[in-house]
Amino acid sequence: MTDNNIYTDFSAAKLSGSKRFAVLIDPDKMRLGNMQNIIEKSLEAGVDYFFIGGSLVVNDMLDHVLKSIKELCPIPLILFPGNSFQLSYRADAILFLSLISGRNPELLIGNHVVAAPFLKISPLEIISTGYILVHGGIMTSVQYMSNTYPIPSNKDDIALCTAVAGEMLGLKQIYLDAGSGASIPVSESMISAVSSSISIPLIVGGGISTPEKAAANARAGADIIVVGNAIEKSPALIKEISIAVHEQSPSK
Repeated sequence: MTDNNIYTDFSAAKLSGSKRFAVLIDPDKMRLGNMQNIIEKSLEAGVDYFFIGGSLVVNDMLDHVLKSIKELCPIPLILFPGNSFQLSYRADAILFLSLISGRNPELLIGNHVVAAPFLKISPLEIISTGYILVHGGIMTSVQYMSNTYPIPSNKDDIALCTAVAGEMLGLKQIYLDAGSGASIPVSESMISAVSSSISIPLIVGGGISTPEKAAANARAGADIIVVGNAIEKSPALIKEISIAVHEQSPSK
C-alpha cells in the first residue's frame, strides 16, 4: 500500500476550502470512442482526478483504460469500484467503499473481506469511504446492482446522521451519490447539512449536468465534485465545469 498522497490532498482541500473536480470514466462506455478527447480536455481544464469505475466493468477493459490514460497524462487515477472484481494495480488509489446508506451486508463488509488480501499487497492507496446513495428520481444502476434503498432526496436528517455515523466508525470521507444518470441530483440543502456536520472530506456526484449545479454543490459544502454521464455526452462540459468548481475555492 502506498503513502496517503491523494487522501492528503483531499484533506488539505477540506481544510483550506479549496474545491476539487473529478471526471468519472466508465471503462465499458469508453468502448464507444471518445476517451482520448476526454483526457485531452481534462488536461487543458486542470481536472484534479479521474475516478474510474462503473456497475458492470470487466477486468480486461479496466486494465486497458487505466494503461491508456497513464500513457497520456499524469492526472491521478482513483478506482471507484462497483464490485470486488474491479481491482487493478494500474491505478493510483481506490475508494474502499462501504455502502452505509443500505443494509446489504455484502456491500457493508462482505466484498471488502474478499478484496482485502489483494489490496493488502497492492501498491494502491486505500481510502476508506462511506458511500451514501441518495434517491435520484429514477432506478439507477447502482441502486439496482446494490439491491438497496437509497435515502429519500428530501430527508436531509437521515443523510446527516448516516454521514456522522460513518465518520464515527472511522471512515476517512463521505460520498453522497445520486447515481449515474440521475434525474434529481443531490440537493444543496442535503450537501450543506452533511458538510457542516462532519470534519472529513465530502464527495458529491450523480446527475450533475451543468456548471451551475456543480458550482452550487461546491458552495454548499462539497469538497470534490464528480461528473461522468454528462461529460460522456458532451466532453466540452469538462472545461466549463472545471472552471465553475475551481472558482468556488478561496481567492489566493
